[in-house]
Amino acid sequence: MEKEKNLTLSELNNELSGKLEVLDEKYKNILADTLQISRHLQSARERLSRIEKSNQDLLNQLAGMQAGNEKETKALLGQIKKAQNELRLREDEVLSLEKEMDARKRTLDTLQAELNRRDKRLQELESALNRKDEAVKALKQKVMNALTGFDGNGLSITTKNGKVYVSMDEKLLFKSGSYQVDQRGVEALGHLAGVLAQNKDINVMIEGHTDNVPYKGSGELKDNWDLSVKRATSIVRILILNTGIDAERLTVAGRSKYVPIGTNATAEGRSKNRRTEIILTPKLDELFKILESN
Repeated sequence: MEKEKNLTLSELNNELSGKLEVLDEKYKNILADTLQISRHLQSARERLSRIEKSNQDLLNQLAGMQAGNEKETKALLGQIKKAQNELRLREDEVLSLEKEMDARKRTLDTLQAELNRRDKRLQELESALNRKDEAVKALKQKVMNALTGFDGNGLSITTKNGKVYVSMDEKLLFKSGSYQVDQRGVEALGHLAGVLAQNKDINVMIEGHTDNVPYKGSGELKDNWDLSVKRATSIVRILILNTGIDAERLTVAGRSKYVPIGTNATAEGRSKNRRTEIILTPKLDELFKILESN
């Protein structure tokens, strides 16, 4: 479930990045259109100025031709009427362009505000993910320090998908076919429990794994499913002996033979598959709060 949450967060992060790029492209396009409209507006104003001057020149010419003939006067009146009509058209054009400029500016302001909001949310998510990654690295180092001396004896510690995987081979914990933890394993689990008790914001999944060889024992165990589950629960019982570990943080799972890490065709591969994995996952409360707030 934590893996799915991580995948969801990663997908959301990618989705937000993609949407931010689209919004940025729209912003650039609207800005380019606005510059073009500004040029058209300036040109229209210049034409308007020329028409007004021409109109005034005609009026002045008409005033100076009071003694002229009627034909010339009518021609001048026609030119004046035409100029006045064009003047009104140009005034309407300038008014329309000014309104469009105002509308574009409001759109740009709205888009910029949305870009800023999306960018802030993306930065918050990236920051939270970075803090989570740092927490995982620090947790891995604490576990490695606590289990110094057990490495090379069937123990490996790795990180994957934002989690720390503590993998213990069968030989470190159990005798073949048994789910009773050996003393060496109890000692290793005690060191690990100390780390978990000090880091209370870590959830713990204990997974038992087997190879594909059918279980042939007797008693209460019937098959590899039973064996993998019982081994996981045996480990849980040892961990919760540490009073600093809240049982609510612990989850047990038996995976039987179905999640091999090696080939079951060889003895070495089957040995790798007979393991217990203790998966440590930092809680994602901070990330979920960011998502819920947006």
